[in-house]
Amino acid sequence: MLKTYADQRARQFGISRAQWAVLVRIDRSEGLKQSELAEILDLQPISLTRLLDRLAENKLIERRADPNDRRANRLFLTPAARPLLEQLADLGQDMMATVLEGLDGKTVERMLRDLGLVKENLRAAINRNQTSQEAVAG
Repeated sequence: MLKTYADQRARQFGISRAQWAVLVRIDRSEGLKQSELAEILDLQPISLTRLLDRLAENKLIERRADPNDRRANRLFLTPAARPLLEQLADLGQDMMATVLEGLDGKTVERMLRDLGLVKENLRAAINRNQTSQEAVAG
């Protein structure tokens, strides 16, 4: 439901929740390769390419050739993206205030801690599974 809500709210800026996520990740790590960003966002490369095409058409990102790899592009925000990211940050805060309404600070802290533990448990399980599969493959 949070994804649906984020999509609804992001539409006012002419973007989708997925495009919003791409912009935020590029902002955090400008110069990422498309393949690196796809891995971080857990997206198929073709799906990410479509998102990047739309963002580039809207002059929010630019692809620059990687000086060390002719096959790769590195991703950068354009100056036009900065004000939008500020508006999206405000929107995100407003959305979280709505979503967490009625929960006190201690409850939110506990929930975040518990969700962090769930995430770490999943990460460890994935790593164990990957290690065992690699051992079997030899």
